[in-house]
Order: sequence, then C-alpha cells, then structure tokens
Amino acid sequence: MKFVRVSYAGQNYEATIHGDDVSFIEGDKYGSWRYTGEVRPLDQVRLLAPVEPKKVIGIGANYVAGVEERPEKIPDLPVFFLKPSSSVIGPEQDIEIPEPIEEVKFESELAVVIGKEAKNIAETDVYDYIFGYTIGNDVTAPQFFHEDGHWTVGKAFDTFTPLGPVVETDIRPEEVFVKADINGVETQNSPTSLMIVPLAPMIAYLSKVMTLHPGDVILTGSPLGAHFVKDQDIIECRIDDIGVLRNKAVRSSVSIES
Repeated sequence: MKFVRVSYAGQNYEATIHGDDVSFIEGDKYGSWRYTGEVRPLDQVRLLAPVEPKKVIGIGANYVAGVEERPEKIPDLPVFFLKPSSSVIGPEQDIEIPEPIEEVKFESELAVVIGKEAKNIAETDVYDYIFGYTIGNDVTAPQFFHEDGHWTVGKAFDTFTPLGPVVETDIRPEEVFVKADINGVETQNSPTSLMIVPLAPMIAYLSKVMTLHPGDVILTGSPLGAHFVKDQDIIECRIDDIGVLRNKAVRSSVSIES
C-alpha cells in the first residue's frame, strides 16, 4: 500500500494512492485508521513529504562497488549521524543552496520508516517494527564538515532532506535498486545487496542507542555515483517500487555569512 501526505484546498491530509486517485484517511496511520470517503484525482493534490519524522538518522559510507568488496565483518561502530526534522521537504520542492556554498552533494537512498516504538530490539524482530519504505536524498554541504569528522552542520541545512513521494509498505528492501538521474543522466544504480551494514543489524543497533518512534526515518546509505550539483540542476532519486523523488537545486537568497 502507498501512503502519502497531500495538500488540497489549503489543508494537509493523510491519504493512500490507488491508481490515479488519492483516498483520504483519518486516525493514526501507524496504528488504527480508516478511510473518510473523500477521494480526489492525484493531479488535483500536491504531494508533501510522506512522513513528519521526529528524527532522521543517516549512516555514512555504507555501500561498496561490488559484492567482492563487502567486508567479512560489519563495523563494530558504524558511522551514524542525525539530521533535523526542519531539513525535511517533499517532492518537487526546491533544495536551497545557501550563500556562499556553490554546490552541494546529493545522495539517493532507501529510507526506512519506523512503525512502532522500538527500544533494544533483536535483529530477528526488526522487520516487525518497520512501517514501510520511501526514498531519501541526503543532501550534504561537505564544506561545513569539521576537520575532526563532525558532519552535523554540513547535513543540517533547511531543505537538505527531501523525502517521498510515497511510503510503500509492500516491497522487499533487500531486492531493490537505488538509482538517481541528474538532469536526465543516470549517475547511480546499485542494489541494496551492496550495503555494508544491512537493515536488520543497522536498526537493531540504533534501537540500543536511542528509542525509535513511529514516523522516524533511517537513511540507509547512498551507493557510489553521488556527486555535486549546482543551481538549477534537477535531481531525480528513483526506486522502481516506490517512485521518483524529484527536486531542483536553487541558489538561495539567504546567506549564512554574518
């Protein structure tokens, strides 16, 4: 099932997509919900980010180029980082490049949406806590990385976490390909089987560090091929079973310099 958030007639709604129609729902989509009976054509609504996470967690350097490069043992301490909820935008919204940054790096990723509170869970139980999957673009300004490895500022700017277009609940995440096009040219196309830290150990590990809540998003890493984009570039992050997350990079009028 495909869950979305939409804007229609000046209000925001939770909904599901069926063909070319959007069916509005009410209640808790992570728990008990029902259809309201209101249905609108998809082309009459505007898609928003499909979730409103309390936190977004990313993992760094989580893909290899080929199966033969996968390590025999996953890292004892994977490189995780947090992105603020204020960085989240939806499909077709602009990624703003603030002054004096000339370009930013895009990273197409499979994003996991947590469906129920998870704390100290076992790897074997992880999939019971997943609501579904969407596409994430982990936009990054490496110029703001600290020389000692501090990544927070470079990943935290407003608009630096596009998500969407839908949350798909019925896919096999270990069988999908993470892709991206820049201005119509494919730059990424890798299977999730090339992850260094797979989903189950990744999420189990995180649940031992922090409580994961419904709607929290985990970005699972970007395949090789991510590179810099500049003003007016069009980024299309794609996972066939989920859709296309399309955003344009634009020069912001706001400067971060004092």
